[in-house]
Amino acid sequence: MKTTHPSIAALVPHQDPMCLLDTLLEAGEESLLAEVTPRCQSLFAVPEGIPAWVGIEWLAQAIAAWSGRRALAKGGTPRIGFLLGSRHYHCEVAHFPFDRPVRVEVTLDYLAGNGLGAFRGRLLDTEEYTLAEAALSVYEPDSPEAMAAMLQQDSSS
Repeated sequence: MKTTHPSIAALVPHQDPMCLLDTLLEAGEESLLAEVTPRCQSLFAVPEGIPAWVGIEWLAQAIAAWSGRRALAKGGTPRIGFLLGSRHYHCEVAHFPFDRPVRVEVTLDYLAGNGLGAFRGRLLDTEEYTLAEAALSVYEPDSPEAMAAMLQQDSSS
């Protein structure tokens, strides 16, 4: 029996064209596997393909999809989160070629009660060859009040 998953758009609070992933393939308590097929119509497209740095954005959105799926499972709604940084991003390619699917895999390392989290991520080709990998740090405010306080603090700086 095939498991059906929600669309990426239902999990990630972005609208086109900034909803970058195509399909959720698998999801677990501590991991998520999605897929994206680079297209020449992408905002990030250059003649050679999609630049390697966009891989970090794909990984960040896979984390957002993991978080959105978790929120829906608890009866909530997906919330805005922030990519705080990435470490050790190593990419084997300068560009991701058009029309060749890339699997986007993220695995939770830890999630603190204050919304800080750490994930490991990999980008794989269809033969499971690792194209890129990184460690990512994220933050998801735990309430609308925390988000408002953050935005208020930022605007007064």
